[in-house]
Amino acid sequence: MSSSTTSLFALSLGVALALGAPTGAVAQSAPLTAQESDPNVMGWMQGFPPPPDKLITQPDSNYFSFPKLRWSVCHLREFLPTEEISRGLDAPVPLDYLPPADFADMRQQIDAVTFTPQNSDDTMTWEESLYANYTDGMLILHRGEVVYERYFGCLDEAGKHAIMSMTKSFTGLLAEIMVVEGALDDTALVRDIIPEIGDSAFASATVRQVMDMTTGVQYSEDYSDPNADIWLYSAAASPLPKPADYVGPDGYWEYLQQVQPEGNHGDEFHYKTINSDMLGWIISRVSGKSVTELASERLWRRMGVEQDAYQTVDGKGVPFAGGGITAGLRDLGRLGQLMLNGGELNGARLFPAEVVERISAGGDRAKFGSGFPTVGAGSYTSQWWVFHNEHGAYAARGVHGQTIYVDPTAEMVLVRLASYPRAQNGFIDPTSLPAYQAVAEFLLSKRP
Repeated sequence: MSSSTTSLFALSLGVALALGAPTGAVAQSAPLTAQESDPNVMGWMQGFPPPPDKLITQPDSNYFSFPKLRWSVCHLREFLPTEEISRGLDAPVPLDYLPPADFADMRQQIDAVTFTPQNSDDTMTWEESLYANYTDGMLILHRGEVVYERYFGCLDEAGKHAIMSMTKSFTGLLAEIMVVEGALDDTALVRDIIPEIGDSAFASATVRQVMDMTTGVQYSEDYSDPNADIWLYSAAASPLPKPADYVGPDGYWEYLQQVQPEGNHGDEFHYKTINSDMLGWIISRVSGKSVTELASERLWRRMGVEQDAYQTVDGKGVPFAGGGITAGLRDLGRLGQLMLNGGELNGARLFPAEVVERISAGGDRAKFGSGFPTVGAGSYTSQWWVFHNEHGAYAARGVHGQTIYVDPTAEMVLVRLASYPRAQNGFIDPTSLPAYQAVAEFLLSKRP
């Protein structure tokens, strides 16, 4: 590689990590416990100025490597340009909480809940699982009432946290709202909505195939291969100036125009982030609004949220529809409650109940395959993960442990924000998913 290409590769690595992509280096490096790697213990960015060895800066390409990751997830806006998802000017609608004494008692009870992780004979408590999974924030609502709330590491109740690929579920939800309301035809071909897509493999896919990630498109996320598609995509998406000798696509949408085919549309589910950005382009073209504007108009301004959210953008100002949102823990809980309530929140209907009915019903399980063994016989639809378990649970999920987990049977919404060292949820699910089920069953047992 030329020196400028090598620099671009390093920068792309940093950008890819910031947006939630795993790397071999991150996957192999977890020497510190959650307590040891706490940003406050590590001393990152403390002091005026911080000592040189405690700085975390851009354009250094390691700001999302562990343990710096544990500070950076709460400070993404300091590394990359963003657009606001405005909450508007209305006062927030407060969440309902258990009375203080009951809330404290419930925390003790939930912390003591035990479960057995997948492929293990040893039990674990709920509280132990929080540290095992490098939790930064945990919120649980039961029957619309907050029964558990804790903060760790870089996050507090006034802070915001990168939600990584949970962003996809925002994009998918907006698309499903448009489909149900008749504004978007999910049987239409991409090329009929976005003529500029040209001869890209996306051209002949339907909107629904993009929504459910059953497109036949070439996109490799082999992070050990410097020529893998992920690096080309990251280089295109970088909002920072390109090297003088850079000749690749510029921005998310320009990259999508040159995607090649691989397999047949509709055959199988393949988790590929480029589908989310293709979907973001589609709903922006149809609505005439960016995904940040849509999220503000249809969700954030109407949910009574406490804080604005924000979303990273490429060098042309296109929001990253596949992984760029940062938001507050409680506001993500409000979104989960909106889903649990079938599109209603604070006495107002935000979108038709059919939207949630379609998402929670899941996609074609025969197309899900065996690539996600910790999830089991699940499915994926409208950019949401559906578990098809006995409680009918479904979730928005993001790398490093981000989750909005909705359990309709237990009337429970759980939000976890985390900074797990390894950028693959397959390392976290064996502990997390049984823990969620155990807390759901505990809450069910508390019903009068």
